[in-house]
Amino acid sequence: MLMALKSLLHALLVPPAGPLLVAAAGAALIRWHPGTRARRAGWVLLVAALATLWVLATPVVAEALSRVTQRCPALDLSRPLTAQAIVILGGETMRTRAPEYGGEPAVQLSLLERVGYGAFVARRTHLPVLVSGSVDETRAMRATLARDFNVETRWVENRSRDTFENAAFSARLLEPAGVTRIILVTSADHEWRAMHEFTSAGLSVVPAPVGLYSPHELGVRSFVPNGAALMRSSAATSELIGNAVRATLAALHLRRQTP
Repeated sequence: MLMALKSLLHALLVPPAGPLLVAAAGAALIRWHPGTRARRAGWVLLVAALATLWVLATPVVAEALSRVTQRCPALDLSRPLTAQAIVILGGETMRTRAPEYGGEPAVQLSLLERVGYGAFVARRTHLPVLVSGSVDETRAMRATLARDFNVETRWVENRSRDTFENAAFSARLLEPAGVTRIILVTSADHEWRAMHEFTSAGLSVVPAPVGLYSPHELGVRSFVPNGAALMRSSAATSELIGNAVRATLAALHLRRQTP
């Protein structure tokens, strides 16, 4: 029940759904309430929502939001890490049956970025790998690591439905092996929140974010809306909301890790 409610609220609040719902409410006021005050409020909601959606779809705003959420620096593999395992988080897109791979599962988009970087770190450090996520996510991650990167997975945590459970279940799975310090691979926007969850679960974390913001010169295209920028804004907004919710629930003792 909690997970269903969480997923529903996430879908409704995070762009583009959030602004579109506000725009729809504004349009309904304009259409169904003839009063001057109601129509004025409707126009304010409609214009504000569409303007917000337009702004969030501009690269310059998407990059600004990314800078706010990406608080962990890149992993420095030239320094001693003293970690005992690598944990790669799921939670992104995958395909349960990919025709080009003979019907085998495969990851895509940002999850492929996580898996690819996790494989890179594994080859450089020679540390064992744990993948964490749902049954479908971990099956696709494990298959992609073995098939495309020749990296074997030692542990599979396939019960988690969110970052809180990623941390709790992964910590329990690693405990018998004596693993207390991990390299945590996930998207740069997600790394800060994930690091706090895994630390609260009793693990020492070396952050290994992937997809970090890379500065570049502003141009005309930086102010022209596009779908990719809206996706980045949506991911950053999701993390800002998610981290606030995490901190609030932990402070109220409503959802805390128990190492």
